[in-house]
Amino acid sequence: MTEHTGASAQSLTGIWQGTYTYPLGLGSVSFVATLIEAGNSLTGTTHEQGGVDCGLNATLYASLSGSRRGTAVVFVKTYDGSNPNYRTVEYKGTLSDDETEIEGHWIISSMWSGKFVMIRPARKAESVFSKVCIARRANAGDQAVDSQNVPADHCP
Repeated sequence: MTEHTGASAQSLTGIWQGTYTYPLGLGSVSFVATLIEAGNSLTGTTHEQGGVDCGLNATLYASLSGSRRGTAVVFVKTYDGSNPNYRTVEYKGTLSDDETEIEGHWIISSMWSGKFVMIRPARKAESVFSKVCIARRANAGDQAVDSQNVPADHCP
C-alpha cells in the first residue's frame, strides 16, 4: 500500500531532468534521472556529463535506491565505480504540489553538500479517452462513434 497523500498523487516513475550544485562556487552539473516507483520504493539510474575531478568529456553513471512518503523523497545515488572520486551520495528532497519538481539537498559523508532540483513535464490531467467520455455524458443518449473512435457504450 502506498502512503501518497492526496487523491491525485502521481507516480514518480519517468524521466526527470536535474541539476545539482557544488558548494564553494564550484559550479553545477546537469543530469538525467530515470525513476521507477513501486509502492513507497524508488529505484532508477542517472547519467551526467563531467563534474569536479573527472573532466567535461566523462559520462558518469549511477544507480538510485530510495523511497517516497507523501512529498518527502529520499534516495541514495551510487556511482558505477568508473571514477574513484564518485561513490555514494544521499539525496533528500520535497516534491512540489503539482508533482513536477523535486527540490532539496545532497550530502556526501557529512562533509560535502549542495542543492539539487529535478523537473519533469506536467502530465495531462485527462486523457483523450476521458475527455471524449465527459463530452458523451454531457450529450447523454448520443450513441455515435466520435472522431477518436470511442463508442459511447465504452465510457464508464
